[in-house]
Amino acid sequence: MKLNYYPGCSATSTGQELDLSVRAVLAALGVELQELEDWSCCGASSAHATNRALAVALPARNLAIAQRSGLDLLAPCAACYSRLKTADYVMRHDATKKGEVEAQVAFEFTGSYQVRSPIDVVVRDIGLDAVRSRVLKPLAGLKAVGYYGCLLVRPPEVVAFDDPEHPVMLDQILGALGMEVCRWSYATDCCGGGLNLTKSSVAVRLVGRLTQFAREAGADAIVTACPLCQMSLEMRQTGNGSRMPVVYFTELMGLAFGLKETSGWWKKHLVDPRPWLGALAAGGA
Repeated sequence: MKLNYYPGCSATSTGQELDLSVRAVLAALGVELQELEDWSCCGASSAHATNRALAVALPARNLAIAQRSGLDLLAPCAACYSRLKTADYVMRHDATKKGEVEAQVAFEFTGSYQVRSPIDVVVRDIGLDAVRSRVLKPLAGLKAVGYYGCLLVRPPEVVAFDDPEHPVMLDQILGALGMEVCRWSYATDCCGGGLNLTKSSVAVRLVGRLTQFAREAGADAIVTACPLCQMSLEMRQTGNGSRMPVVYFTELMGLAFGLKETSGWWKKHLVDPRPWLGALAAGGA
């Protein structure tokens, strides 16, 4: 399987653990990623709030590049995924806007590709059985909740790869790795990531609720797929108690697969997950 790959700004800066782990894990599963040549910022999270035309044209430029190869486009960042899917939806459903964007970006939209999420690719294309067969070190002893955030499954008419209210694919992946996945009702609640710089007090309150509910569910960590959520959940935890680790699902896949690169990812976190990983039945990471 071969895919175009759009890393995006966050995954190549504050969320490097996501980019590195996505590349390593998909390679281990036989997926070839072709990084989009000369990709540019998708406009998240400012363009769509300030300029509606730019909000479509910026991601559409990347869609135009992806379209040339005819390969599906993988976007690991939830915010990038949302903006790319939104632009793709507009191009497929609004003829007037489609014409305007084609003139701006200088391409003719054919839609000969799909914008994909890594969660979707792992479950639907690779398959959970293939994930289980690749596990060398089951993650027994680790308890966590799966967290999607706002953008991966909403709005459903645009993204449409998992249930918008009760998504299950992320939990299925974690279960395939041998983890204990704790059930909770807050997998798609907002973490306030978009307000970290403008209204940080709101982000602190929302993150506090999420970590509280995760603990009440019996979890010792939160597993996500969004670099903005991951950063917000790590950065905005307060209080005198120990802070909860927040890791990417692909990092845990790499650990379960026994990939040598895994040890270099943990030190990039603001909340060191290695004490939590020490709960592994096999003796830690």
